[in-house]
Amino acid sequence: MPQRRPVRHHGEAAPPQARRRPTSPQWAAWGFLTPVTLYLVLFYAYPLYRNIDLSLRKYTVRSFVQGDAPFTGFANYRTVLGDPTFAPALLHTVVFTTVCLVFQYAIGLALAVFFNQRFGLSATLRALFLVPWLLPLIVSASTWSWMLNSDSGVVNAVLHAVGIGPVNWLTAPGWSLASVIIANIWIGIPFNLVVLHSGLQSIPASLYEAAALDGANAWQRFWRITFPLLRPVSAITLLLGLVYTLKVFDIIWIMTKGGPADSSTTFATWSYQLGFGNLLPAFGPGAAVGNLLVVAALVFGLVYVRVQRKQALA
Repeated sequence: MPQRRPVRHHGEAAPPQARRRPTSPQWAAWGFLTPVTLYLVLFYAYPLYRNIDLSLRKYTVRSFVQGDAPFTGFANYRTVLGDPTFAPALLHTVVFTTVCLVFQYAIGLALAVFFNQRFGLSATLRALFLVPWLLPLIVSASTWSWMLNSDSGVVNAVLHAVGIGPVNWLTAPGWSLASVIIANIWIGIPFNLVVLHSGLQSIPASLYEAAALDGANAWQRFWRITFPLLRPVSAITLLLGLVYTLKVFDIIWIMTKGGPADSSTTFATWSYQLGFGNLLPAFGPGAAVGNLLVVAALVFGLVYVRVQRKQALA
């Protein structure tokens, strides 16, 4: 006889059901997510937490090893803000970042538009422009230090050939910041070229053909078609360039070490000097300066996200 299902009376609790197991796609999602999460925690979240902890305590070499540094709150930040180096370092950071971003983007965009035209050797020349980006930073900085050397540099030799006296590019306070800016612009142009050129490839050629039939010249086509449609790519290019330029350390340290007389000191080099450049390292103030850079990058990142969200809703 067929077995009847038991009848459940009113008020009687339902029998517990077996817990549903995750399906295969769910297990795959967790499997892919776990390594990424561990990587972010180990290499981003934990170092950031340690840097914040360093900035809130009075660390010495002994306490750094033993881990018993006393908590001082925002004392390290007050020390940094009251330091005579803070204002010049802030000014140099702003000037260095702004000038590098403007020239890297402008030159990179001009080269991207140039290489977007179909002509022979276009791919070869574009590949050659990637050389500064592929070289290790220590090689690029050392090359520029040799080129800008006051006595035997190539740049001063060229200036002498055209009747201009030698310039102390790396040893004069008025020229040291300009020297590292020139070197960093040269290094950052290929990145802007590659990203902006890929953005130009996504613009339909039919738009340019229609504009040409309407009588638009090359400048009008660029200003009315290229530049507006390139704004999303330009925004992410400038944001990534900003984050990279804020933390530039290698170029400045190898070429000038932030000198002479702190004339090319930025927050990145100042943080290193405080933490590692003295016999008695100031770990707390050095970490505080580094956190100021993190906050600046985070603010600009949030501004970018907000602008992109408004454009998506428009």
